[in-house]
Amino acid sequence: MIDNLSLPELVAQMFVVRASGCLFDHQIRYPEWEPTASKLRYYLEKLGVGGVILVGGSAAELAVRSHQLQSWAKFPLLLAADIEEGVGQRFAGATWFGPPMAIAEIARHDAAAADRYAEQMGAVTAIEARAIGLNWILAPVVDVNNNPDNPVINVRAFGETPEIVGKLASAFIRGAGEHPVLTTAKHFPGHGDTAVDSHLELPVLPHSPARLTEVELPPFVRAIASGVDAVMSAHLLIPAWDSEFPATLSRKILIGKLREELGFEGLIVTDALVMGAIANKYGHNEAAVLAAEAGADILLMPLDPEGAILAVCEAVTQGRISLSQIKESVKRIWQAKIKVGLSIDPTATNPKFDPAQPLFVKGESSGDLGLLANPEARATAADILRDSLKFGGNLPLIAKKPSENQFLRNLIIVDDVLGCEFLGKHTPAIARPEELGYELQLIDDRTGAIAHNSSSEHFSPTLLQIFIRGNCFRGSADLTQAARDWFKKLLSTGELQAVLIYGSPYVLEQFLPHLPPSIPYVFCFGQMPAAQSLALELLFGTYQTGNS
Repeated sequence: MIDNLSLPELVAQMFVVRASGCLFDHQIRYPEWEPTASKLRYYLEKLGVGGVILVGGSAAELAVRSHQLQSWAKFPLLLAADIEEGVGQRFAGATWFGPPMAIAEIARHDAAAADRYAEQMGAVTAIEARAIGLNWILAPVVDVNNNPDNPVINVRAFGETPEIVGKLASAFIRGAGEHPVLTTAKHFPGHGDTAVDSHLELPVLPHSPARLTEVELPPFVRAIASGVDAVMSAHLLIPAWDSEFPATLSRKILIGKLREELGFEGLIVTDALVMGAIANKYGHNEAAVLAAEAGADILLMPLDPEGAILAVCEAVTQGRISLSQIKESVKRIWQAKIKVGLSIDPTATNPKFDPAQPLFVKGESSGDLGLLANPEARATAADILRDSLKFGGNLPLIAKKPSENQFLRNLIIVDDVLGCEFLGKHTPAIARPEELGYELQLIDDRTGAIAHNSSSEHFSPTLLQIFIRGNCFRGSADLTQAARDWFKKLLSTGELQAVLIYGSPYVLEQFLPHLPPSIPYVFCFGQMPAAQSLALELLFGTYQTGNS
C-alpha cells in the first residue's frame, strides 16, 4: 500500500496539524494555529495529513468532532491531545486529575499507593480518550524536574528523581496500555533541568554525557522497556551530544542516541514546530525539513502545513532526505494506526475511513459518553488530590465576623487572570469564602485590583489564595511579584488569616520559612474546582483527615 502513495501523500502522513476541538469556526480561539473548517478539511481530504492534535471544547463536542475529522480524512487519522492530567484537563466534562507531581508526593510515604494511582490514571485517561474518539495520548511526561526554577515542566513531571519518575511513568503506561491508545514519553532526552521555556526560547542543557546517562535518560529507558509507543523530542541544545542542532533537529540524538543506543523502534515525534526554541532561528518550514532529516517520524503542529509538506518533498527530491527513510517513517505510522484499531487495508489503493467500521477493539466503542467521569474515576482523582495535600498551622480557620469598619477579604492572586479557566463566580475558591462573608479581590501581575467592593482602607482580615504553576508560553513558574508583595504586606500588618496555594510546591517552599506557625496554610497540587473544594474544606474544618 505504501508503494502506491505519491511522495506528497507519503510526506503528508508524517504531519500532525493542530485544530480546535470546537465544532464551529467562530469558536476558534487561536486562529494563527487553528485552521477554519474549510482549510482543515483541505489538509485532511486533499493533502492527506496523518493526524490532528486537538485543543479546546467539551468532551461531548470532541466525540462529534473526532468523527467529523475522520470522515473528512483521505486516510484514517491519529487524533492526539496533550492530556497529561486526564481528558478533563483539555475537554470539559471528563475526569481531570491533579498533576503527576501529586502522585510523586504520595510516593514519599506510600509507594504502592502511588504506583496504583499512576496506573489508574493511565487507564482512566485511555478509556475516556477512546470514548471521545482520541487514539493518541501525548503523555506521560518523563522529564526529571530537578530544577525548581523550571518554568514549563514543573508539576507536569512525575517527580524530581529518575527512579520515581521512571517508576510512576511506567505505571501510567501500563494502565493506558490495556486499551487501544498510543502513549508518548516526553521530552527526550529530558527537559527537567532547565530554567527556560522552550515555547519561547532555546534552552541549553550543559551537562556531561555521564550526568545525562545518570539522570535524564533512565526514565526514557524504563518507558521504552514498558512499551511506550512514541517518544517526543525536546527543543533543547545539548552540547555534549550535538553542539550545532537542538535535539529535535539532531540526527546524532534522534538516531544515534534514541534509535541506536536505546533501541527504540516506535514513533519519534517532534515537539510542536511552532515553538520559539526552533521556529525563531530556523523558520517553520526549514525546521520541519531538518526534523525529518534528523529522523523524526511525525512532525507536530507546523505553522504552515502545506508549505512544510512541500519543503520536505523538495528535500527528498534534492537528495537531502532519502525516500526510503520517508517510507520507513510512514510504515511506523501505519503500524501505530493499525494498533489503535484504525482500518487500514495494506492492499487498498485508498484506505478511506469508513464510519460504519469499528474504530475500536477490545469491546470499546465510539461516542460512549457514559464512560466519562464515572464515580470511580472521579473518586480516584479526588483521592490523589487529598492524599497529596500539605497543610499546617492552627486548623481549622474560624471565619469571625470583623468589627465595624472592617471587612473580610478573599485575595486571589493568579499569574494570568485572563488564562484562569478554573476560576469563576461558581467555583469554590470564590463561592465558598463569599458564603462566609469574604469580599473578593482578584489580581495578577498586570491587572492590579480586579474586584474590590469596599472603599475601606481599614484593617482587613485576609484569606490569601495563590494559583501558580508551570505554564507553557508564560515564561515563569516562579512566585509572581504581586504575590510576594502581598504576602509581605499582609504579614507586616497582621491581616493574614490563612494561605492556600494551588499548583507549584516550590511556591509553598518560598513561603513557609516566613510564615508564623500559628497561621494555617493548605497546599494542593491541583487548581481545578475539585482541588479548591478539598483545600477549603480542610481549611474551614468541613472534613477530617489524619494525614499531614
